[in-house]
Amino acid sequence: MSLRSMLLAGLCTLALPGCVVSVTEERLAAAPLSPLAHGPVLHDSVASDAPHGISQARLKVLDDVMKSYVADGKLAGAVVMIHQDGREVFSEAYGWRDREAGDRMEEDDIFRIASQTKALTSVAIMMLMEEGKLVLDDPLGKFLPDWSKTTVAVAKDKGGYDVVPAKRAITIRDLLSHSAGISYGTGPAEQAWKDAGVYGWYFADKTVPVSDVVAKMAKLPMAAQPGEAWVYGYNTDILGVVVEKLSGKSLDVFFKERLIDPLGRTDTSFCLPPEKASRLAVVYSAKDGKSERAADPGGWQGTGHVGQGHYLNGPCKAFAGGAGLLSTAHDYSRFLEMLRQGGTLDGRYYLSRKSVEQMSQNALATATFQPGQGFGLGFRITEDPGVMGNLGSVGDYGWGGAYHSTYWVDPAEGLTVSFMTQLIPAGGLDTQTKLRALIYSALE
Repeated sequence: MSLRSMLLAGLCTLALPGCVVSVTEERLAAAPLSPLAHGPVLHDSVASDAPHGISQARLKVLDDVMKSYVADGKLAGAVVMIHQDGREVFSEAYGWRDREAGDRMEEDDIFRIASQTKALTSVAIMMLMEEGKLVLDDPLGKFLPDWSKTTVAVAKDKGGYDVVPAKRAITIRDLLSHSAGISYGTGPAEQAWKDAGVYGWYFADKTVPVSDVVAKMAKLPMAAQPGEAWVYGYNTDILGVVVEKLSGKSLDVFFKERLIDPLGRTDTSFCLPPEKASRLAVVYSAKDGKSERAADPGGWQGTGHVGQGHYLNGPCKAFAGGAGLLSTAHDYSRFLEMLRQGGTLDGRYYLSRKSVEQMSQNALATATFQPGQGFGLGFRITEDPGVMGNLGSVGDYGWGGAYHSTYWVDPAEGLTVSFMTQLIPAGGLDTQTKLRALIYSALE
């Protein structure tokens, strides 16, 4: 497999982004009503002294387009939440949490956020840096000795591959920026990774801790030399193990104590409590221009898991820093607002302003990401909206998840955007591209 093909294989697991919240635990009765009958929560554009504005009339176009996705059967349901200058300006649930049961989507419904977990793990690493427990250029082997010396698979012209030593050590910075050469098992040595039982982003079905899997990875040949290419893969799962090693706590406990409970994120976790099962959004898959209910629990397709998954009934043993959390649009918006405000929220400190700035600047020295975009310490970053080919601002940053969710922060416009849905595979659906275009075209 060529390096380009391997990169695309990693990217295909994601669809890249191109308050008044109901907190009741009771569901509305499943009635044969259209889920499109209610309108969005649209507040005044901004307070009179706020620096930015957004048009409620133009946001109505976004509302109509989201309703059309549901009416056409392309999406079963979704939640869109937009904040500007810390104030909710748009919040709406569309369609169905469970279409077959007639259970309407609510704003407090819970979603599998997959790779949106990476942002929390990246912030956790920066927290440990601020505590003096690491620096970004530390070699990974300093904390995980199995990674002191690694190898790289180099494809031969006539098939097969050679295994060569890595030219240098993998660093924490490499992992944060996905330039360590570590894929999700794709690349010249793909069969070796499969034979080792290490392949794909999904950990929720594993009965061993992530650290056990990461130790296996160290013995396998990587897909590229450290620092030479942007390769999407297990980088942030490895960082999750580093967080555990340096903090002395499991990743779920670290998140809960440092980034979940303090932010008031009451519905963010790796495993779903049984009492919240009725709020977990059903997973659908795109097929022939429509969405159909995915299998339960489902199984492996390509480089990932397609189905309802193992988030409710376990085994709940592998707390993956790369793709493991469940959350809501509201919970994730709280996290994004903390980043937008430079590492603080409601008077509480999480990260320094300079750490957030470092995370949201391009960190790729020789590797490249996508046209008009760079990649920082955990996020894609818009560098040139014209070259990127969609509306945005220089310096807006974000990412997305395998279930077609996405988010971003735009410091210049005071925006945070959280889009939650459960569609895998997404079949090339253009929801995220339109979402970005319609939100930016509504700015005043």
